[in-house]
Amino acid sequence: MNKYFGPSTLVAAAFIGPGTLTTCTMAGVQTGYTLLWAMLFSIIATIVLQEMAARLGFVTQAGLGEAINQQFSAGLARYLVFFLVIGAILVGNAAYEAGNISGGVLGLHLMVGEFKLWPLVLGGLSFLLLFFGKYKLIERILIALVILMSICFLATTILVKPDWSAIFSGFVPSGINENFLLIMGLIGTTVVPYNLFLHASTISKKWSSDATLKDIRIENAVAIVLGGLISMLIIITAAASQGQVEAVTSAKDLAVQLEPLFGSAAKWCMGIGLLAAGLSSTLTAPIAAAYAAQGLFGWEKDEKDIRYRAVWMLILGIGIIVAMVGLKPILIIKFAQITNAILLPFIAIYLLYISNAKKILQQHTNSLFINIIAVAVIGITVLLSLKTLNSVFHFF
Repeated sequence: MNKYFGPSTLVAAAFIGPGTLTTCTMAGVQTGYTLLWAMLFSIIATIVLQEMAARLGFVTQAGLGEAINQQFSAGLARYLVFFLVIGAILVGNAAYEAGNISGGVLGLHLMVGEFKLWPLVLGGLSFLLLFFGKYKLIERILIALVILMSICFLATTILVKPDWSAIFSGFVPSGINENFLLIMGLIGTTVVPYNLFLHASTISKKWSSDATLKDIRIENAVAIVLGGLISMLIIITAAASQGQVEAVTSAKDLAVQLEPLFGSAAKWCMGIGLLAAGLSSTLTAPIAAAYAAQGLFGWEKDEKDIRYRAVWMLILGIGIIVAMVGLKPILIIKFAQITNAILLPFIAIYLLYISNAKKILQQHTNSLFINIIAVAVIGITVLLSLKTLNSVFHFF
C-alpha cells in the first residue's frame, strides 16, 4: 500500500490547503452543486499535468527547472522563457504563500481570537522550520490533521443527506458566464503551478531505478483523485448549508458546514484544519520556488546554499507582508487562487513542450492521447484566463 503513497501524496496535501477549503466552501454556498463539473475538470487537468512532471523527474532524475535550463541553453528564447517562468513562480508562489498564511490566521481567529501579528508568528515558525530543516516531522503531523479533517467532511456529507440527483446534475457544465471567477478559483486551488516543479524535483527521492512509469502513474492518479474527492466533499457539505450562510466572509462562515456533525465544536475543528492546512502549505510553496530557481540557474543541489535559502526567504517574506497589510484573509486567498489559474497556462505550455522533447525524454515523450488531453486542458485554461482578465481589467 505504501508503494502508492509518495511525492504525489505531498502534491495532493499541498493543494488541500486553506485555499481549497475557502474556495470550495464559497462555490458550495454561492452555487450549490453547480460547479462540481469544474472540480472534476481540475482533477483531470491535475492528473495529466502532474503525470508529465513526475515522468520528467523520474526519467531525467532532475527537476522541471533543470529541464528548462537544458532545453533553452542560449539565445533570445532562453531569456524569454526564464523571464516568464521566473515571473510566474515569483508572483504565483508569493500570492499562494500569502493565501496559506492568511488561511492559518483564519484558523487561529476561530480558536483564540484576532491578533494583528498572527501572520508574523506563523511566518516566523515557518522560517525556523525551513531554515533548520526540521519541517518534515511537523509536516507529517499537519498532513495527518488535514486528512483527519477530510474524514470529518466525509462523515458530515453522509449525515446531511445531500440531494444526490442535484449532485449528479452538477457534473454537467453550466454557470460559466456568471461564475467564471469561482471556476478560476477552483482550478487555481487544485492545478497549482508550483506543484509541477515540486513533483519533478522530489520524484527521484521516492522511486528507485527498478520502479516503472506504471507505478508512478498509479501513485499519481491515486493521490490526485483522493485530493479531488476531498475538495468535492467540501463543496457538497457547503452546498447543504445553503440558507444558513449567504456568503463566505469570515472563518465562522467556513465552520458552519461542520455543525451537523460537531455542533458548537465545529469552529474548533475548522480552526485546527485551517491552521494545519495553512502551515503545511506555507512550507511547500517556498521550497518549490527554491527548487525551480535552483534548476533554472544550475545551482548546486544543496538546501543550505545561500541562493536557495534566499529564494524561499523572499517568497515567505512577501507572503508575510501581504498577509499583514490589513486585507481580509478571504480576499487574499481568493486572489491567490485566481492568480495561479491565470499563470498556469505559461508553466503548462512549457511542460507540454519539454514533455515532447526527445532530447530530454527520449522514448518516454508524451503519447498522442496525453498530448490531446493536455492541449485541451491548456486551451480551456487559457480561455478562462482571458475571460478573467477581461472581467477584472475591462480590456474589452
